[in-house]
Amino acid sequence: MTSEQTPSPIQRVRYIYGATLPPQMRDWVARDLTGPGAARRYLLRFLVPIIPLLCLFLLVPGPVWIGLGMMALLYLPLIYFTVALMFVYRRHRLSKHGLDPDLADMGQRRRAAAERERYERAHRRGTSS
Repeated sequence: MTSEQTPSPIQRVRYIYGATLPPQMRDWVARDLTGPGAARRYLLRFLVPIIPLLCLFLLVPGPVWIGLGMMALLYLPLIYFTVALMFVYRRHRLSKHGLDPDLADMGQRRRAAAERERYERAHRRGTSS
């Protein structure tokens, strides 16, 4: 029985900031980038750490809504581009760790295959009545 290696806290922080983990941790990386909760982890890693920095806008003299408006002007596009580039980022991280980048869209491929199977069952071709 083999036990899967998981990164140490220092390795995990380095991984979050883009470092490559050792080859023996490839299974962990694949599950982190493609397994259940991968999208949530990705979004949290990009969107949460910037919040304290954006809160500095609340120190701008004037009404609070000005600081909040400046925060929103930066944070909303960040959310948009973070979501838009999720697939590209996951493919890049997979290939950086020596894994197949096509793993990034395996869920989508499975859903498409299931949809095609449902369609073919519902609309059988070649049967004449």
